[in-house]
Amino acid sequence: MIGLIGLGKMGAAMAQRLIECGETVIAWDQDEARIAAAAERGAKRASGPRAIAEGADTVLSIITEDTGARGLWEGKNGFLETDIAKKLFIEMSTLQPMTVRALAGLAAGRGAAFIDSPLLGSIPTVRQGKLVALVGGAEADVTRARATLTHLTARIEHIGPVGAGAAMKLVVNNMMGCYLQILAESLLMGEKQGLSLDRMIEVIGASITATPWFQAKKPVLLGGHDATTLDIRTLRKDILSVVTTAAVAGVPVPAASVTAASMSAAVSAGEGGKDIAELVAYLRATLPQTW
Repeated sequence: MIGLIGLGKMGAAMAQRLIECGETVIAWDQDEARIAAAAERGAKRASGPRAIAEGADTVLSIITEDTGARGLWEGKNGFLETDIAKKLFIEMSTLQPMTVRALAGLAAGRGAAFIDSPLLGSIPTVRQGKLVALVGGAEADVTRARATLTHLTARIEHIGPVGAGAAMKLVVNNMMGCYLQILAESLLMGEKQGLSLDRMIEVIGASITATPWFQAKKPVLLGGHDATTLDIRTLRKDILSVVTTAAVAGVPVPAASVTAASMSAAVSAGEGGKDIAELVAYLRATLPQTW
């Protein structure tokens, strides 16, 4: 049986995918409505992290905050309140590497296996089983996890020891966040020079700087709306993790620091729940007043 903690957009899609692949899934989230929705789709209900660890041999977790990830282990009804020897824990949340290594230590102290496996992809790629797993952990534990990860992924990248997957995810998300910042700045500069937004998006789309994300989000960048695949608040959390992780390592990250400030302003203005593509329009409208 596979345990799954975290039934937000990604977690709910993962639960459904695993069930469709023939797995028995026991699931939990702090939000009772999410548990009920997962149960309607075939997942078994759990009363908390402890019950998940007791009922499953492999436990996946995909939540938002580092503090919450620690709470799954050390909090009331957490993993450490039961016997977890020989269980496998796969941490899929986007966390700071230092957090992941601390959790791995807790698992090892109780005789459990642990890997970190944050993911590249969004809801459609979950449903298609085409995520990319960025894995950190011992080879034997990664091998054990492949049977579960294969249901969800097109590629399993074993990056290195525990924490390496988390570090790689921050590398990718830092680039994403800074891309949004520089895109907004570039479009604003062009507008002040008399260029139309439509024309700039068209030309950028034909250039080497047009990422697949850019191509997919053109309608949003032109002022439209789309289903939220990654919201501003969540990416802001990741960029703040980049700044913290870099500071501990003694690495200057001025671009990430500016991006974190911009995203914090957007969240404070009530924009946090919007798709990250909508951050570009927000910054174009507010940068002249904030700098």
